Amino acid sequence: MMIREPVVAGHFYAGQADRCRAELKQLLADASPPDTLAGRRLIGGLVPHAGWTCSGAVAAKVFRALASSRSPEVVVLFGGVHRHRGREAALFGAGRWETPLGPVEVDSRLAERIMGHTNLIVDDPYAHEDEHSLEVQMPFIKHLFPQAKVVPLMVPVVKTAHEVGEAVGRTVTAYGYDALIVGTTDLTHYGPHYGFVPQGIGAKGNTWAKEVNDRRFIDLVCKLKTTEVVAEATGRKNACSSGAAAATLAAVNALGATEGILLQHTTSSEVLGARSEEEMADSVGYAGIVFAGQ
Repeated sequence: MMIREPVVAGHFYAGQADRCRAELKQLLADASPPDTLAGRRLIGGLVPHAGWTCSGAVAAKVFRALASSRSPEVVVLFGGVHRHRGREAALFGAGRWETPLGPVEVDSRLAERIMGHTNLIVDDPYAHEDEHSLEVQMPFIKHLFPQAKVVPLMVPVVKTAHEVGEAVGRTVTAYGYDALIVGTTDLTHYGPHYGFVPQGIGAKGNTWAKEVNDRRFIDLVCKLKTTEVVAEATGRKNACSSGAAAATLAAVNALGATEGILLQHTTSSEVLGARSEEEMADSVGYAGIVFAGQ
């Protein structure tokens, strides 16, 4: 059995079970869903994937909203690709992911069926070894959906990324799975550390990154512009994992989503700046979005 051990536990989030659980409970306690979501059918969400100190509160809003709406049998995860250089989506097709709260089992049967619907996915669990974008979501899933299995997919930034999501949507529909879709991306990486400073360094540039650059990408996501987000992010550098976002949009669209609803949008400079008197030179955007159907 393939076992994916945590690689950023103790760094991106607490690595000990009691501390991880306490951190999760605090994040979720502060993440009540808005009243406007009451009674809405939520099909999935898009969450950030930085360390919980910076983006955990945003992810918690999405996961708590989803948990208030659904208790799925399986969560299909579309993750970003930060190190692996493959041009095809990489599936972790069987086994389990360990978390500080216990293991999360992979739905190998659904994974196999998805593979049968497209040639754009390879079963490559080793591609997931050093990738953090899905790992930081697993404790949320274990805590909120303890009986659910997962299908973890890493989706590169390629023009065909949305076709991966379409294949997932077809498979889930064809076999009648009660599936939740969760994708992940961070937004504009702004500042000298990232080599991207078109509006200068400091507060003015960071504000532009959030209010102008991030918002362009968020607006496309909320309008379910499946085939536009990769080109948008490639041209304007306003998302690091647009392939995962495109796959997410395609999958939720296939499952009946009609709109994306922004729950929170913040940046690392806002979160960290609130704890320091120093002006932040660098900033990364984080958005939490849920996808709702009729």
